[in-house]
Amino acid sequence: MIDEIGLKQVEKKAFISMFDDGLWDVLIGCFLSIFAIAPFLSSRLGDFWSSAVFLPFWGLVYLAVWSLRKHVVAPRIGVAKFGRERRMRLARFTVVMLVINILALVLGFIAAANVGKVPGQATSIVFGLILLAGFSIAAFFLDFRRLYLYGLMLGFAPPVGEWLFNRGLASHHGFPVTFGVIAGITIVVGLATFAQLVRENPLPVENTRS
Repeated sequence: MIDEIGLKQVEKKAFISMFDDGLWDVLIGCFLSIFAIAPFLSSRLGDFWSSAVFLPFWGLVYLAVWSLRKHVVAPRIGVAKFGRERRMRLARFTVVMLVINILALVLGFIAAANVGKVPGQATSIVFGLILLAGFSIAAFFLDFRRLYLYGLMLGFAPPVGEWLFNRGLASHHGFPVTFGVIAGITIVVGLATFAQLVRENPLPVENTRS
């Protein structure tokens, strides 16, 4: 029993470390930056293409993260394979996030169909609650505690942005300001965490015989 508990603790630590290299933060921050930049492009490209134009950028970021994880992180902390319990946890997380994304899509269509009828502040609050719920659920299932903080910041981002927009202090419903700041914070935290991991986990020195 003691050995089983010890193995579960080791697996949990390995599971947490998989999301604690800072690269997930960078990936999330790059995604959030779309909300800050896309509004400036929507007037020329439309709502769809103003987001789709970022796909090549996303591909480069994902490729960079994958390469760093394989060639920099893995040699330092290793690669873990998880048991059935952790795999089930990830499966449940995927299902829940799919439901949340479908809900967000439905609410988006409802808001679009009622343009001018639904108050902007009400829409922003619902959007913020969806972001808060999504990040909180992800933090719970992935044991990625920083997501709670990101979720809290993102929960306030749309209402605060709408408040700034209504008072003429920001354009595009405040998205460039609120999401831009949060994206910057997330990327800086990620880069700092990644740099600390590299500094504290040097590459193992191979024994060579002369």
